[in-house]
Amino acid sequence: MPKTMKAMQIARPGGDFELVERPLPTPAEAEVRIRVQACGICHSDLFVKEGLFPGIAYPRIPGHEVVGVIDALGPGVTSWQPGQRVGVGWHGGHCHTCEACREGDFVNCVEAKITGISFDGGYAEYMVAPAESLARVPDTLDSVEAAPLLCAGITTYNALRNSGARPGDLVAVQGIGGLGHLGVQFAHHMGFLTVALSRGADKEALARELGADHYIDTASGDGVAALQALGGARVILATAPNSRLITALFSGLSRHGRMIVVGIDNEPIEVTPLQLIAGNHSLTGWASGHARDSEDTLRFSALRGVNAMIETYPLEQAKAAYERMLNNEARFRVVLSMNPTSN
Repeated sequence: MPKTMKAMQIARPGGDFELVERPLPTPAEAEVRIRVQACGICHSDLFVKEGLFPGIAYPRIPGHEVVGVIDALGPGVTSWQPGQRVGVGWHGGHCHTCEACREGDFVNCVEAKITGISFDGGYAEYMVAPAESLARVPDTLDSVEAAPLLCAGITTYNALRNSGARPGDLVAVQGIGGLGHLGVQFAHHMGFLTVALSRGADKEALARELGADHYIDTASGDGVAALQALGGARVILATAPNSRLITALFSGLSRHGRMIVVGIDNEPIEVTPLQLIAGNHSLTGWASGHARDSEDTLRFSALRGVNAMIETYPLEQAKAAYERMLNNEARFRVVLSMNPTSN
């Protein structure tokens, strides 16, 4: 067993990635240590990189799309065993006592732990995580393939399965990117009449390959009119982080339709009261889920063959990989693979 590990840390808000050698972490009460096999790079890692999330203790190791093997148990852990392959997503644990927790809303717990923010994440050869944050990974999923499903996957899967749409309903996915290319696959395999919307005719072939029944090129036509010609969308899953484009599509909803926003933008979405009232429309957001939701996402993906399109990099190239993600050059998810031959 090694005494040290390699890790890519951020030493201060706005600091650069630093490859460092750290002592091997020891799991505390109710924690496990994981030998990391793969860790996805997510746009939300920007919060750590630039210090945009309150209360982060630096230096911090980012990463909340982690898959690896348990190699040590902390005191009190009885439900997991060394050798099990597990995933750790954004949700790293909750307080079990606040109003949100009492209602089962663990994502909005006032004292929720966030992987890679509240504690060190998966840009490292090893990490420790709360036992309650762990999700079992199906044997049929490769570790690199599974990693992005623990954030991009769970976010789109959970949003759609809680959307109120039923098989046969028209569900539109705005954006064919890191989130959207998974959203189209989930919508298709959930039995929805799936419509993909993006800019450019060159995206149509991929959208249909992913499972879209219809493709709307918003650069060459009116997306709202095209949706209404199909009967209107019961759900629009807005994945591209562009509030102006999201606003423009709102009127494409059918009566009682719902727009669910998962793509983060700092600009406001402008919807009038008349738009909400006239069609009994709603506008809402969705934030990932907890460990059980991660397990559901992984199982469904394995069952139906939902796959992220991935570029892989070694840990030592985390900076280049992060910049490729941030500059929207990756197609579509970026994953750090700690040992490609053993995943």
